[in-house]
Amino acid sequence: MLDIHTCRACKFKPECTSSPSVRRIARWEHQDVLDKMAQRLEAEPDAMLIRKQTVEHPFGTIKMWMGSQHFLTKRFKNVGTEMDLHVLAYNLKRMMTIIGPKQLMKEMMA
Repeated sequence: MLDIHTCRACKFKPECTSSPSVRRIARWEHQDVLDKMAQRLEAEPDAMLIRKQTVEHPFGTIKMWMGSQHFLTKRFKNVGTEMDLHVLAYNLKRMMTIIGPKQLMKEMMA
């Protein structure tokens, strides 16, 4: 949703218009969020590389496990449940690799 301001009242006038007269400009109401994110990306240009190494790997692994298959269920709720099961299986397999199945069973019983 757009938030309409008059130029005189808007703190972003220098960014949007150079007109000295009063006119209306449109700016998205959450533009500040995008501006902050752009500043963060400029401050840390390697942030996306780090994200690819940490966040994208589990999703790639889960997609590989699923093969070229689509979800087996239909409707958002059912697909969400199916994805939850894939994530649970990924997390359990990862924990078994890290701490071993016997230790994992012990931790789950506690």
